[in-house]
This record gives sequence, structure tokens and C-alpha cells, in this order.
Amino acid sequence: MNEQPPVPSHESRIHGCLLGGALGDTLGASGGSAAGTDGTGVLSGRTRMTLYTVDGLLEALEWANSGVAADANACLWLAYLRWLGTQGMSLPEEAPFQPPRWIDAHGLPRESRSPDPDSVAALVTGEMGTVQRPMNPDSRGGGALLRSAPFGLVPHLDAAAVYKLSADAAALTHGHPSARQSAGVLSLTIRALALGAGLAEAAGEAVTHLAGAPLPRGEDADTGVLETLTAVLRAPEISAASAGGADAAGLLAVALSAVLMTAPDATHDGNDPETGRTHFRAAVTAAAERADDAAGAAALAGYLVGAHYGAAALPADWLAELEAPEPEAVALVKGMAERLAAVTGA
Repeated sequence: MNEQPPVPSHESRIHGCLLGGALGDTLGASGGSAAGTDGTGVLSGRTRMTLYTVDGLLEALEWANSGVAADANACLWLAYLRWLGTQGMSLPEEAPFQPPRWIDAHGLPRESRSPDPDSVAALVTGEMGTVQRPMNPDSRGGGALLRSAPFGLVPHLDAAAVYKLSADAAALTHGHPSARQSAGVLSLTIRALALGAGLAEAAGEAVTHLAGAPLPRGEDADTGVLETLTAVLRAPEISAASAGGADAAGLLAVALSAVLMTAPDATHDGNDPETGRTHFRAAVTAAAERADDAAGAAALAGYLVGAHYGAAALPADWLAELEAPEPEAVALVKGMAERLAAVTGA
């Protein structure tokens, strides 16, 4: 009698999600090489911003674990200001000083690596956006979406709390409802995957929450976001054929369609690492091929598949290729995953 593969631990899902996104981003940006187009410089500005999302969450959770209430969105804003420095930019004079944390001393070059322009434009003002007064109120871009996976990795938070964390953080740089709501759907999908849901089930739960749950400030669900993502769930192959992903909702649709249409059939065990590795390769490749923003779509596919199968599903040869030009980059991702697992008791 064959033993069933073990269900991935929450810690494994954290590692799989964060490393999977980093892998997808670099592979999508380089046309299939994790080493990057010039053989140097992995971890784009957007991937590093995702790690600063983790750091902002860590600071808020550390305060909470010590019995002190903290404004999670303020912690995230301060983390993003420190991220701005990693892209070789000076912090605005109006910005408050914050002592460096572990992530800041990791030794990666401080240089621009294609950071999201809307995020930069918001942060250089030195003003903290809010849901009531968001920065870049007309921005529909995918910058906030691409850094929002970590919100779904914090256990013991209900769906409404995860959505609010993600939407509030998106308002720091991307104010349009479609950008904020797309980020919320991604976070909720990651949350459901971390709890053991299947890929289609997790995405369906997230879209259902957007459609029917009370949203912060009584906001209505964006019709375009709902129609786009509902179409993906109904027919991922058709959605993938017409995908482009010019905005946050479209980018998420490309990634979801790639993940769902390459998913193994029901006869395969969902926890089998070899099945996961095969699916990871197929989903990331399909996402990159179908999106205007190949790196962004591939990163999203990596986050989703990595969270579903856990770290064992990440192809070892792709990880080695990612690590070769800049070992510190992979060490940074792993270090942040370890810290998030530790502080959440995973």
C-alpha cells in the first residue's frame, strides 16, 4: 500500500510562496533564465518590495506579541520607505526616521532594479496614503498586487482581516479600487491555499468574498475586476488565450488562468512534490508567455503554486540557477520566510 505524501506544513507553504514568486519573477524577466538577462542581479525591485511587505508585517506582529498595539499599515509604510533606499533612491525629507532592521543589513546592492513606478512616485512624496485618502487614486497598475501575497501567509486571521490588511497597504501607493481589490483577491487566494484549499477552490473563495462580503468603507466590488476574474474561473483556457494583463486585474487573471489550465487532473495527488514541480514549471512558463508583463504574471503564478504545494515543489535546478549569480538573494528570501514562520508560530 503506497503512503500518501504528507500535507505541506505552513512553514513549507511560506517558503514555497516567497521563493516561488522570486523564481517566477526572475524567469519571466529573463525569458527563461533565473540568472537574469545579463547573468547578474536577481531579485527585482518588486520582489524585494514583497520581502519588505513581510518585514512590515513582522514588525507589527513583533509589537503585538510583546503586548503592544501597533498600526500595521504604518509599519508597512515605514518598511516601504526603507525599500525605496534599496533602489538607490534618497528618502524624502518629510519621511520619519526608522532604525534599520535585519533585512536592511543583508548586503544586497543598493541599486535600481525595475521598481514599480507608481510605488516610487507615491513613496517619494513622504506622505502616507490611506484608504480614505489613497495615493495615486487613478492607478490601476499591478505594483500593489505583486507585493501582496504575504498577507495571506499570516495564520489565524479571518478573510475580512486579510482583505483589509491588503487593501489598506495597497492604498499606500495604488488608490484605484480595481488595484486595491485585485490585491485583496490575491491575498485571500493565498490564505485559502495556506489553509489547504485546492487552487480553483481557493480562487473561487477569494472572488466570492469580493462579490458578497462587506468591504472596508462600504465599498462596492469593482465590476471589471469581478467580470475578469469570474471569467477565468469559468474557463481558464479561453481567458488565457485572450490575456494581456495591462492592469492589476488583468495581470492577476493571466496568472490564475495559467495556474488553473496547467493544473494536474484529479487523478494526481495534490501533495506529491514531483507533481508540484511539473505544475510549477508549466504554470510559470504559461504565465510569462501570455502576459504583457511577463515577469509580473510569472511571479504571481509562482506565489500561488508555491503556496499550494510548499517548498518541495520548487524545481531544484531553477533554484540553483537563481542562487548562482547572487547567493545573498536566495538567502534573503529564505531568511525572511524563516522569520515569518517563527513569529507566527508556523
